[in-house]
Amino acid sequence: MSTSTFNVRLDDELRTQATQIFEGYGLSPTQAIKLFFNQVVATKSIPLNFDYKKDEFFPNLETQQAIVAARQEYQSGKLPRYSSADDAMTAMAELANE
Repeated sequence: MSTSTFNVRLDDELRTQATQIFEGYGLSPTQAIKLFFNQVVATKSIPLNFDYKKDEFFPNLETQQAIVAARQEYQSGKLPRYSSADDAMTAMAELANE
């Protein structure tokens, strides 16, 4: 499958705010845009919801920083990897019992 580059001009503040929200979902801006395009194709419609969401539904700064730190540890190989959910649950239970 070939790919192409898609450039978009955005206001800096809009990009910053949107990026923070994407990160709250564990997404990069590129991943979020790909999800949007895939949803447009899948539904043949524009997947927008104009319902107002209060900021309290998004992780606070401390939680966002913890998510970023955990993702970095995982990507660098510092965290253990498990072959199944059962293995992960067993490891968590063992940690809780220490």
